[in-house]
This record gives sequence, C-alpha cells and structure tokens, in this order.
Amino acid sequence: MPFGRKRKSVTAEQAGDSAAARSAAIGLLARRDFATGELRGRLERKGFEAEAVANAVADLVEERALNDARYATNYVSYEAARGQGPLRIAAELKALELPGELIDAALAGGPDWRALAGEVRQRKFGPEPPADWTQKARQARFLQYQGFSSDHIRSALGADLDLD
Repeated sequence: MPFGRKRKSVTAEQAGDSAAARSAAIGLLARRDFATGELRGRLERKGFEAEAVANAVADLVEERALNDARYATNYVSYEAARGQGPLRIAAELKALELPGELIDAALAGGPDWRALAGEVRQRKFGPEPPADWTQKARQARFLQYQGFSSDHIRSALGADLDLD
C-alpha cells in the first residue's frame, strides 16, 4: 500500500465543466499564488479538458485572482532574498511560461544584483576576499550556480587579484 495523499481525479462530467475547473483553481489558489501557465498545467493534469481550463483561467485573470505581473514580482523578491541571482530566477520564471517582458520588468524592479552577489558571497565564504586563484574560482563557481552574471561575480569578488 503506497503512502501519501491520493490525487483526486475528475469525473467525466466535471472534465468539461468550466465551473468545476474554476472551483479546483480557487482551491489551488487558496494555498498559494500561481502563474497562469502553471495553474493551467495543474488543472489539466487533474483531468480537466483544455477548453474548460482556458475558460476558468480567463475568468480568474479577469477577476484579478490571477496576475502574472504580481506573481513575477513576488517570485523575484522571494528568490532574491534566498540568494538567487537574476539568471537563475529568469530561467525559472521562463519555465513557468511567463512572458519575457514580465520577467524583465520584475527583474528590473528587483534588488541591486551586484550588492546581492557580494552579500551572498560574504554569507557563504566570510568577509575576507579570496586569498588565491583556487578560492576565487571556487567562489565564482558558487555565484554562477546561484544565477549571477559574470559582471555581478567580478563585482562581488573585488578587483582582479595580483597574486604574483
């Protein structure tokens, strides 16, 4: 017997009913905010037909219960507070099927990415700059993995080291 929650499947009558899809969408939105594409995918995986999902999502967008710009802004704020950089955040938002102009606007309204890269580096490695090239490369790889650009990384690591 498998453990965990059982997924509620949709009956044949409910699959084409946009009111049932809307009700399921509101149940999901009560837990957390969703991007439009993400919510559409969740509802279709539950078994709702594409037309019913499209109608329900359109109604929720019209009522402003779903707002991709708000979602993108909140997502950038949350992920930046966790130490993620703009490249990684943009890739995650693109995977959620948000339009490029919304992603760019949300990232532009985000924090100072250079300062954030410096803070993330200091949190992980301490206030001292890297002592040699191996430490510098290690810290640069970490910041790159976090999603910072090469300009942000150069700024966070300070001026080029002259270790000769």
